[in-house]
Amino acid sequence: MILLSSNAMYVAFFLSLAATILFAVSITGKKFKNQKGMEVNKAGLLGYISAILAFIAMITYFASRWIGVGYAPVSNMFEYMTALGIAITLGFIIIYAIYRNNYIGLFAMPVVMLIIAYASMFPGDVQPLIPALQSHWLTIHVITTVIGQGILAIGFVGGLVYLIRVINFKEASIKVKGVEFILFTLLSTLAYVLLGIGFGATDYQATFEYVNEQGNQAEISYYFPPLVGPNEGQLISDQGMSPLVNAPAIIESGDLNTVIWAILGGLFLYGVLRLIFRKPVGATIQPILKNVNPQTVDEISYRAIAIGLPIFALGGLIFAMIWAQIAWTRFWGWDPKEVWALVTFLFYVVYLHLRLSRGWHGEKSAWLCVIGFALIMFNLVFVNLVIAGLHSYA
Repeated sequence: MILLSSNAMYVAFFLSLAATILFAVSITGKKFKNQKGMEVNKAGLLGYISAILAFIAMITYFASRWIGVGYAPVSNMFEYMTALGIAITLGFIIIYAIYRNNYIGLFAMPVVMLIIAYASMFPGDVQPLIPALQSHWLTIHVITTVIGQGILAIGFVGGLVYLIRVINFKEASIKVKGVEFILFTLLSTLAYVLLGIGFGATDYQATFEYVNEQGNQAEISYYFPPLVGPNEGQLISDQGMSPLVNAPAIIESGDLNTVIWAILGGLFLYGVLRLIFRKPVGATIQPILKNVNPQTVDEISYRAIAIGLPIFALGGLIFAMIWAQIAWTRFWGWDPKEVWALVTFLFYVVYLHLRLSRGWHGEKSAWLCVIGFALIMFNLVFVNLVIAGLHSYA
């Protein structure tokens, strides 16, 4: 079953790629006419069908892995980030059925592929479920949360499309820098995946002995060349190089080193694109979006958040507090994950308030959609991996 799940996810990835290509053709290619003479964009329809088939393949992965491991496959970063990719695909399928907007597909499906590729950088081996997670609330709480986040991600996609469509990239404004930073972040994630695949293909691993925060000798393995080494680190493996600098014991040097490599890779990709096109990356994409109706994508973002927020609140707060009471005998404990889940929920509540009561439509709304998803990813990645807490097992 585990082999079936892996193969199903490979199929889903390439179907997502096919959907992306078809949506691109639907926007930049020719349109066809059916027998009644009505203009029908067949490529867009085929792209949507490919997205649905990708979702079916993802569900096959999810179900077969669930059967294979014996519990809902959302217990670690590999499984959760993969589930997020599935949830974003579900969110897109729902929103597309309402609006039939190919531009959202052109941006949403690459985000799905990037999320799945990022998930593949984490260990995917089957491991026994730790006692803290041996509860049916794992299924209820986590799956509901990730579905909410996936639908909210479509709000981010709509917001990004809106900003690239309307912003004047000929001016050196803070808005241009903001959009370019978002695109740089996506490129850095892509660079991290490509570098991970590259170093992984060479079986690179550098192991150090170091002194941890408690003052004890420990070992740590690097899967990227150590630009930043561990506290008082000494290389004990055949592979590796001397770090340029050693980090203090309080910093997780391996994660910091990985982040630095991702940033450097992102800078390289961003620099190459700037050299090729001689203008901001957003300005390069903008002509593709010339026929986008800004009011439509603005409404798509709002609709996605209006649908996704109640689901996220149910899973990320209400179900989470019930499970916390069962597992830790308290509803709330100010754990970092709990705090950031609350911050995310309150941010989106403020978004809805400003939109409905203060008339924050258009560009202001789009920026909030982008920032909201940034909070979600900060909670999923930084809080999970760097900040110690009751959810560190993830």
